[in-house]
Amino acid sequence: MSVVAAPAVEWAETLREHGFSITAQRLAVMRAVAEHPHITADEVADAVRANIGAISKQAVYDALTVLVDAALVRRIQPQGSPALFEDRVGDNHHHLICRDCGRVSDVDCAVGSVPCLTASDDHGFTIDEAEVAYWGRCSKCQRDFSRNQSR
Repeated sequence: MSVVAAPAVEWAETLREHGFSITAQRLAVMRAVAEHPHITADEVADAVRANIGAISKQAVYDALTVLVDAALVRRIQPQGSPALFEDRVGDNHHHLICRDCGRVSDVDCAVGSVPCLTASDDHGFTIDEAEVAYWGRCSKCQRDFSRNQSR
């Protein structure tokens, strides 16, 4: 079995386990998200078209919605950015976001397995997820910023 075929078989099995029909569109969307972490829906559509040919934006949005609702794909939306999709789900990770270029990187929780899920006051909520975004400048943008400051 080829390297490309192996994940497709796994994705098909995952869809089947969640009670979803296996379609070329859903598999192509899963592939695009897996191959391009922090991808926008428009970029997913472009990747899917390159992989299987024609697909409508609505079909991409529908597939992403199904996958997000099933917790097979995670949707994040940093302030001032379109929604981004990733296949890293089921863990407690956060994101580093560059203020200048918008680059997004995963970062594991700072301490322990889920310290972010212990709020100082939960106001009666049962907390099961925390979204933390660290904002700053990536190393490339830091260099560019420093060069521009020295002029």
